Formats: sequence, C-alpha cells, structure tokens
Amino acid sequence: MTRLNPPAPNPTCTPHVWRYDEIRPHLLRAGELVTEKQAERRVLMLINPSRDAPYTTDTIYAGLQLVMPNETAPAHRHTAFACRFIIEGQGGFTAVHGKRIHMERGDLILTPTWNWHDHGKDGSGPMIWLDTLDLPNFMHFPVHFVEHFNKPRYPADDADSATSPIVFPWKRMRAALDGKGGDVVTLPYLKENGRDISRILGANATRLKAGLSTPAVQETASSIVHVVEGTGQSTIGSVRLDWKKGDTFCIPSWNEFVHTADADEDVYLYHVDEKPMLKSLGFYRNASQDSEELVSD
Repeated sequence: MTRLNPPAPNPTCTPHVWRYDEIRPHLLRAGELVTEKQAERRVLMLINPSRDAPYTTDTIYAGLQLVMPNETAPAHRHTAFACRFIIEGQGGFTAVHGKRIHMERGDLILTPTWNWHDHGKDGSGPMIWLDTLDLPNFMHFPVHFVEHFNKPRYPADDADSATSPIVFPWKRMRAALDGKGGDVVTLPYLKENGRDISRILGANATRLKAGLSTPAVQETASSIVHVVEGTGQSTIGSVRLDWKKGDTFCIPSWNEFVHTADADEDVYLYHVDEKPMLKSLGFYRNASQDSEELVSD
C-alpha cells in the first residue's frame, strides 16, 4: 500500500543530456549503413539511461530522425501524436494528409493522430530533426497501431508554411520572443483557436538573457528540452547538466529545475511536455499549488 501511495511523485526516469556533437557522427554513419528500405524510419532513439525504449521520460519519447538526399520515409499513419523540431538541413519536406511542407531550421511541424504522412529530402546533405511522441502512454493503454500506405508517398500538394495550421516557423516564434520585454520570456505554441498543439503534448519556447536564470519550477509534468541557441546549464533536482546549441535534455516529473544562460549570449530553448494531458485528467500539479479542484466533465 505504501508503494502504491507514495508521499511524492516518483518518476523512474532520471535527468540526462544527449550531446549533439557526440551523437551526430553516429547518426550520419547510420545513414551510410542502414538504407531507407531497411529502416522505415531511421531514428536514433534518445532513451533514458534509467529505462528502456520507448522512454525518454516516463511519458514522452524522443529521437533524432535522419533523412538523406533522395530518400523517402514511406507513408504511414498511427494513433500516436508527433511533433518535429527541425535541427539542421535544407531541402527536406514532410507531407501530412496531402499537404507538403518544406522544412526550415527551427520550425515545429505537427503530425496529428491518424494522418497519412511521409518525409523526403531533395538536394545535398542530411536532414535531421527532433521527434517527440506520446509513445510511452501506449505501454499502459495498448491501443496504438500503424497503418502503411500502399505506395511510398501519399499524394500531396505543396503548402505554404506561413499559413499551414500544422507549421510553427521559428522565425515567427523568435520574433515574438524578442518582441517581449523582460529577462526571461516563455511563449507557448498554440493553434489559431488558442488551444495547445495537441490534447496530449504541448510545447513552448524560452528566451533567456545572457548570465541570468529562470525561476525554479517543480511540476508533475516531465519535459524534453532542445537548445536552439546558446550555452548554459540546468540544475534538475540534484543534477547539473551543461548544454550548448544542438543538445537535448530531459526533465523527469517533480524534479525542480532552473535554467541558467552563460554570460556571453542569450539562450533560446524549445520545450515539450505532456501538460495538456495531465491537465485534462486532473493530474497536473506544481509545487506552488495548494488547492482542491474537481475534474469537470
């Protein structure tokens, strides 16, 4: 009974940072060794050292996906929700439900549940992005499945990234962050109707001035954080993680965290959590909350 009723949230995952300059050579090597026909999706999974796949945190999966020139990641659709943050490359595209989106560094592109989608790459050089999905939830709810399209690509027409409802360009987000006053600015990625990007995963971006720190946060949501620009460190519980541009790190549930930017430049962070799901279920809490609420229908 004590195990089932702990005095505090008790995540199994632990804080960890995946360093892009160490991972990238292995990912590119995989591009040489593993053909597009061998791997439906060529992904280097960011698996928490305290758990096995698919856990990056206890509720979020993350991985770095690679598409090489003239390759196709074949069309399929699935129950899981996915969002993709573009890390590097030119000429990459994803087609979602008949709309082809051209990728730019820093763009956030959504793949809603049960939408046909495929990925491709024109031109030279690799295309790499950060995938985040709600796959760990399906270890508890065995309702996830994938359907494969009968051709490598789903028929699609080019779409304008500036007006597409599933694309959030980094240029727009950075301009919004820079346009706000204050030393620490965090803005959510929201749909045109003001809702989160999904009912399960949410995302936001932060601008942190050089040499400064964010306020301490302790919450039941876990997080995946990608460093878009800058260098610094995060204190997560009792662990300090140093990071720089391109790195990705995780914050398990209920670990108090503070981000600090180094003195030489401002920091920009992209952040994914499962807060929408926790709030809808009535599970979300933070350390400053002390209220009783009923979950509404």
